[in-house]
Amino acid sequence: MAPVDQPGTRHGRRVLGDLTAALVLALGVLGGTWRLLALPASFALIGIAFYVSLAGLVLWTLPRDLPGPGMGPANRVTLGRATLAVPVFALSLQPGALGPTGQWFVMVLSTVVLILDGLDGRIARLRDMQTSFGARFDMEVDAALIMALAVLVWRSGRVGPWVLLIGLMRYAFVVAARIWPALGAELPPSMRRKVVCVIQGAVLLVALGPIIPGGMAVVVAAAGLAALSYSFGVDVRWTLRTRAR
Repeated sequence: MAPVDQPGTRHGRRVLGDLTAALVLALGVLGGTWRLLALPASFALIGIAFYVSLAGLVLWTLPRDLPGPGMGPANRVTLGRATLAVPVFALSLQPGALGPTGQWFVMVLSTVVLILDGLDGRIARLRDMQTSFGARFDMEVDAALIMALAVLVWRSGRVGPWVLLIGLMRYAFVVAARIWPALGAELPPSMRRKVVCVIQGAVLLVALGPIIPGGMAVVVAAAGLAALSYSFGVDVRWTLRTRAR
């Protein structure tokens, strides 16, 4: 995929404008999180590093022929979702477990990000601007958020380290596809896959809830992992059968 035009072009300037607006949002959300949870300065630095990495990946992978102007309305929503999730990413790397206030904050912020998940795709369909980049961008944001939530649930002490499999399974599938190209076949659209993705976010938020007993958190997380394992099993079976044919 060809990277986006150079910043000096009109399209490149509009993309940089989108990323700059998202940076302002990121700084505002990070600053509010830092103040609300009384976090050390390292939290802000981690969050900024996350956003810089996000912006760099967007600039590197954004195609020149993307429906515009700039990143386009649907991808702007996805970028906004990723930006709102930056504090959650940073908290997953912050030493120490979250207190109840932090857990409630993560739950509210992540719920907003997950609710907006259907908006970007809807906009793309209504405006006939569906692209492989947009679908991949949306998927990567969801995968990163689920990974961060899995880490926070594990560090809460309610669920053992096996809960990390919920976040790691998708990345393990990507690595396996590199080693075994048969798994790299493009998967057809699937409502089952979308529903299971939503379920993962929901079960992790429930397991993170301060008022949820530890035993219930384990049961909910285990059910989510079972659903995810089933979904990946279906996809692996489909790719191997397609390869065989």
